[in-house]
Amino acid sequence: MDFLVLITVSVVIAATPMLFAAVGELVVERSGVLNLGVEGMMLIGAVVGFGVTMTTGSAVLGIASAALAGAALALIFAVLVLTLMANQVATGLALTIFGIGLSALIGAGFVGMPIAALPKLFIPGVSDLPVIGPLLFQYDAMVYLSIALTVAVGWFLKSTHAGMVLRAVGESAESAHSIGHPVIRVRYLATLFGGALAGLGGAFLSLSVTPMWAENMTSGRGWIALALVVFGSWRPGRVLLGAYIFGGVTILQLHAQGSGGLGMGLPSQVFTMLPYLATIAVLTIISAGPWRGRFQAPACLGQPFRPSV
Repeated sequence: MDFLVLITVSVVIAATPMLFAAVGELVVERSGVLNLGVEGMMLIGAVVGFGVTMTTGSAVLGIASAALAGAALALIFAVLVLTLMANQVATGLALTIFGIGLSALIGAGFVGMPIAALPKLFIPGVSDLPVIGPLLFQYDAMVYLSIALTVAVGWFLKSTHAGMVLRAVGESAESAHSIGHPVIRVRYLATLFGGALAGLGGAFLSLSVTPMWAENMTSGRGWIALALVVFGSWRPGRVLLGAYIFGGVTILQLHAQGSGGLGMGLPSQVFTMLPYLATIAVLTIISAGPWRGRFQAPACLGQPFRPSV
């Protein structure tokens, strides 16, 4: 039982950075914008969060700075694609490359310098309960924040006027504009929100999962987050489920490497590929299966919009 609890806790922790990034990207895509720069924004959030925490000693300030850094990088993307009408796919890929290089430059002086991990929340009398205690009440605050944000985004999109406007902008920008909704402003705000959450995902990596900075420490999690949005058919609850499934695949990969390939005699590189092979398999099944109609993207996803005068 203790082993199962340990595995479950590890899965939740492994899923959290991808969940942050995927929920942020979901909001961006529901507004009709396709931002492929998630990996770069996560890396910027990771290095800024780590650097600010190390230099100031405040994890709260580091987390806030990571969100702002991710939003700042997203703002560059938004100006290019929403104001200057640059191609969204090419700009997103350039943003990832830029984020990889900039994070390496900023973090050059922090490589190999560990810090204390984020403290776990401890509730007296509850956290000590067998099984339930360590399973539910011994994570740090960012794990609970990721779940709370997922629930909040689901409520926002489904039950609020602003959420309905955002969905309308993503489905038909022309129609939304014709009845007076500020399409560009909505897309700017959605893009900034997505960047902030990607920054939080990166900060969780460098402050909690492995509390140190290393170049390219996201290791493709930003790309998996993009796939999670499709896997979850642009619905927060399904994205949450998908994040934990992919977190389980990640833990399986680490366990397989540590135990000599689970007795299969396969090279460790095969197990390193597991999360990415799973991503490809899921996207292939979604694209080719008879249920692909249920995974319809927002109608205006990736399409530029210029307001008519």
